Amino acid sequence: MNLGYVTTYDAANVRNWSGLGYYKAQALEKSGVSIDFIGSLRQELPLFLRLKRKSYSYFLRGRRYSLDRDSLVLKNYARQIHEQLRSLKTDIVFSPGTIPIALLECDQPLVFWTDATFGGMIDFYPEFTNLCGESIRQGNLIEQTILNRCQLAIYSSEWAARTAIDLYKADPSKVKVVPYGANLDSRQDLSAIKSLINTRSEQQCNLLFIGVDWQRKGGNIALEVAEQLNQAGLPTKLTIVGCEPDIDRDVSNFVEIIKFIDKSSQQGVDAIGRLLAESHFLILPSVADCTPVVFSEANSFGVPCLASDVGGIGTIIKDNINGKTFARTAEVSEYCTYIFNLIFNFREYKELAFSSFNEYQSRLNWEVS
Repeated sequence: MNLGYVTTYDAANVRNWSGLGYYKAQALEKSGVSIDFIGSLRQELPLFLRLKRKSYSYFLRGRRYSLDRDSLVLKNYARQIHEQLRSLKTDIVFSPGTIPIALLECDQPLVFWTDATFGGMIDFYPEFTNLCGESIRQGNLIEQTILNRCQLAIYSSEWAARTAIDLYKADPSKVKVVPYGANLDSRQDLSAIKSLINTRSEQQCNLLFIGVDWQRKGGNIALEVAEQLNQAGLPTKLTIVGCEPDIDRDVSNFVEIIKFIDKSSQQGVDAIGRLLAESHFLILPSVADCTPVVFSEANSFGVPCLASDVGGIGTIIKDNINGKTFARTAEVSEYCTYIFNLIFNFREYKELAFSSFNEYQSRLNWEVS
């Protein structure tokens, strides 16, 4: 099978989009699919579109105009893709998102594998909040168009798939749910995981927060959890990776901040691996999220995940199997109680950690996906 793999960026470069497009392509190739990359598309914006976006923000109280869903932008993407398809022998046109192929006219079947619908993101993520009416209408029309025309709509969670069916009346027979794998080659076997879990401290709790967006990922809640655990008598360290939050008090005695780790380098992969191996929990109490691959990466090291039950997270994290989800409005004390009980009943913690690794092996890796 020959697949035309369409992205707006260069999916052959692991640095782009946190490596998600790259690892999807790798998984498909390993399953025997031949891939032709069609990417690095140009977003050619006429002057009037740039002015239009600014005018919405200036005259309509900061309303956002989404260029990603503008039909002129999408038609331009379609032209660029069509030009490349002419020289390729492609059986299926595939994309990790709906945007580049939304208005593509071609003879091949269209398939996408993504983590959300446009309608599911409105007033959920910050960049989908306060959109102007025109962008909402265009976005919904574009989403409806691709769902009507595609042969297969694959989503990484039940939440995303449900919004496709409920909001856009997508044909349920062509809507599928396939979780993402881990964008990290941990290569750990059960024996190595047993060793890692057995070396974790029973007297101190190590929490790991990984995320670029401190606010959206709930970093302030993670910080309060670590703070309250220390106050309650459980020595706790919080390691923050991927951002440099503005914290209004001195927390240097229990917080370590690592602004950036380059996962495209072996040195970076090893650094992330060491942090995961030493952690008791990954904590990500997100305000909004779809299906972060960092959960799969944590499970690949036998690390249970603690997160808010928002978006598609419930597809990835199963309560007391590979972590625990909490209500978006949960008190910090609920996280603390859960952690406290497991650390002081360490046999139960170990069982959860082993179970987390089993979830990675059985369903949260790219080979299975």
